[in-house]
Amino acid sequence: MPDQPLPSAASAASAGSTTALPHLRVERPAPGVVRLVLDNPDQRNAMSAPMTESWTTALDQVRADDSVRVVVVTGEGSAFCSGGDTSWIASEPDAGVDRLRTRMIAFYRAWLDIRSLEVPTIAAVNGAAIGAGLCVALACDLRYAAEGAKLGAPFVKLGMNPGMASTYLFPDVVGRAHARELLLTGRLVQGEEAVRLGLVSRVLPREELAAAVQQVAEEIAATAPIASKLTTLALRSGHPDLEACVQWEAMAQPITLATEDLQEGIRAAREKRDPVFRGR
Repeated sequence: MPDQPLPSAASAASAGSTTALPHLRVERPAPGVVRLVLDNPDQRNAMSAPMTESWTTALDQVRADDSVRVVVVTGEGSAFCSGGDTSWIASEPDAGVDRLRTRMIAFYRAWLDIRSLEVPTIAAVNGAAIGAGLCVALACDLRYAAEGAKLGAPFVKLGMNPGMASTYLFPDVVGRAHARELLLTGRLVQGEEAVRLGLVSRVLPREELAAAVQQVAEEIAATAPIASKLTTLALRSGHPDLEACVQWEAMAQPITLATEDLQEGIRAAREKRDPVFRGR
């Protein structure tokens, strides 16, 4: 399927535009904010082949748009994402391990490519996030969930090893002890337990989730883009030790000190007004 063009950088400042792709919508609710809506509600937003192809197309074109400052991922209907399409996963029972491995690596890499976006990403978990679907949320920088949304990775209950980098993402987000318990039991969690474990930052009434996440996204979009990018990259990659952190920040902070945005931020603080950052 040929790439379908998303709104250009020139049109990104006008809110309200939507691009419909197979099983995926790309919305621009506010300047600098892109919302990717998994749109296969009849299958609880399972990661179908058309959705995966649309996801790749959308990420490629969002990545190329310098006006994008934050990306929100959410689901249409009652679920965030029910994970891989089981009919696709089990569609080659006679295939060899090498063939299956090649297929799964391509699938993982397509969805985890959201980590290559150099802007903050937010998962608005509007409903169940299961298996690979939860991993996509964990690959985002921030996560907020609706009340009643069930989160879990029951791979072992289906007879399969965990996938979609779950044995990396779970320990990274919730720590090794909680990751072991969640992945070895495959149990689902929700509500305040999800907050306590660190799977999400906040749980909100379902009818308030979209607006609350939109507010967070617009707050991020209003910050200085270069500083936001460097902070995002540092937090994602982490630092092996304190000295590595000092070396990184001693490089990254001077980069921002040399920007016009720094001068604008200082002027705005002195003049008691909101800054207008331009990413330079």
